[in-house]
Amino acid sequence: MTQQRLTTPFNNTSTADDVIAGVDLTGKRAVVTGASSGLGAETARALASVGADVTLAVRNVEAGQKVADDIKAKTGNQNVHVAKLDLDDRASIAAFVAAWDGPLHILVNNAGIMALPEKQLSADGWEQQFATNHLGHFALSLGLHDALKAANGARVVSVSSATHHRSPVVFEDINFEHRPYEPWEAYGQSKTANILFAVEAAQQWKGDGILVNAIHPGAIYETGLLRHVEMTPEMQALVDQTPWKTVEQGAATQVFAAASPLVEGITGRFFGDASEPEVSDTDPLGLAPYAADEAAAGRLWDLSLEWLRS
Repeated sequence: MTQQRLTTPFNNTSTADDVIAGVDLTGKRAVVTGASSGLGAETARALASVGADVTLAVRNVEAGQKVADDIKAKTGNQNVHVAKLDLDDRASIAAFVAAWDGPLHILVNNAGIMALPEKQLSADGWEQQFATNHLGHFALSLGLHDALKAANGARVVSVSSATHHRSPVVFEDINFEHRPYEPWEAYGQSKTANILFAVEAAQQWKGDGILVNAIHPGAIYETGLLRHVEMTPEMQALVDQTPWKTVEQGAATQVFAAASPLVEGITGRFFGDASEPEVSDTDPLGLAPYAADEAAAGRLWDLSLEWLRS
């Protein structure tokens, strides 16, 4: 049976404050990865503004502490914490998980890298964007599973991108060993993996009261994601023509998936502009059919488990 798409009053100009208006997260605990800048910082601020106890999971603790202090000053919420997390480092992920105590109501897998100009491999030999954007968050999410289950209604938000249309997960050559490396294909593959994670996690954890959804935040210029992108004349022309969102608008959809009552009971889905787009291989803002493929989602889950066991 086809699920009815969720549509809402929100649109591409809605902000994080718009989608969370009227929500009370007092007593709820949240973790936001990559929250030392950009969308992560704004997501953490929005959740804290309505009472959540928020942990900023960041590589740079000093930068994270500055953001935490700013959030406390802006919201008056003193329950804003900073913890070290390097998604490229299994030991760092394990340490973060081991230090977590008690239930976790919201996990926003926001951190990421984009369009590395040259092929790079992680310490475990995986293409770096796939390793950071997918495998690191996979390990973190599984490590925090019991805490999420204990929350009795937790939500996990997997931050993907419309750029997932650039590539499915190429299981035969994830690491670009037998094809030329292309930065946007590698990024697109990792973003498809973020969606497939949500599809399979929704199935794996449906008996645990954990809702898992993926989102596309939109194009946001004012973040650190573009730092690796070579600004050729062609790229600069594309940048100049792109309808950019503000950071406040860009964070809206992940805050929506994390906290809006409109998402209650909905899992394994993909959102953009705080609504659910059509499955389409032609609409650049839609959901590519291969990113909704349950067989591919299961295959990726099994592959990721093999990596964790290696």
